[in-house]
Amino acid sequence: MLLLFRYVNPPTSAFILSYSVANPDKKVQQQWVGFADISPWMPLAVVASEDQRFPDHWGVDFSAIRKALAEHQAGEGLRGASTITQQTAKNLFLWNGRSFVRKTLEAGFALALDGLWPKRRILEVYLNIAEFGPGIYGVEAASRVYFGRSARQLSAEQAAQLAAVLPNPKVLSVASPSPYVRDRVFWIRGQMDQLSGLQYLKGL
Repeated sequence: MLLLFRYVNPPTSAFILSYSVANPDKKVQQQWVGFADISPWMPLAVVASEDQRFPDHWGVDFSAIRKALAEHQAGEGLRGASTITQQTAKNLFLWNGRSFVRKTLEAGFALALDGLWPKRRILEVYLNIAEFGPGIYGVEAASRVYFGRSARQLSAEQAAQLAAVLPNPKVLSVASPSPYVRDRVFWIRGQMDQLSGLQYLKGL
């Protein structure tokens, strides 16, 4: 299955199926688009927001995990350290939650994905199955719902707006951004510039 999805677009995901079962009267909005049909600002925005070491790690960022654990031991809240590859594995194959079993499976799937898929394919699948709002999956559907344009036409600012809600799209809103979301958009834009802009992901 993992190797198949390197070449064949997944027909659905575990999270999309879960939403459909829980909301049988609501329509899922999703339209698959290839990586070439997504504005280059969008993958940069999600990498800047979610996983700045994406080009370099092997699917699991062990240094980020160690840092998160150290911060937790120092009395700070336990923050997530999931990479884009881990989020792709979770959305595609697993379920929500923080159980040890689920996190272990997620890490295993992520290491396998990184070994079997090119980084570009991981980003393509992630951007097509990530949730951007209730029942809104994938960047093409999100672009059309929130901005009335295709994913190919997204500006840097719009890409940052979409990326800003990814940690919790059920609570954070693109359409009605809270002060937290606005601050997050501003931070993501700064990180996109700091990562050397569109040059950062060239060659994936």
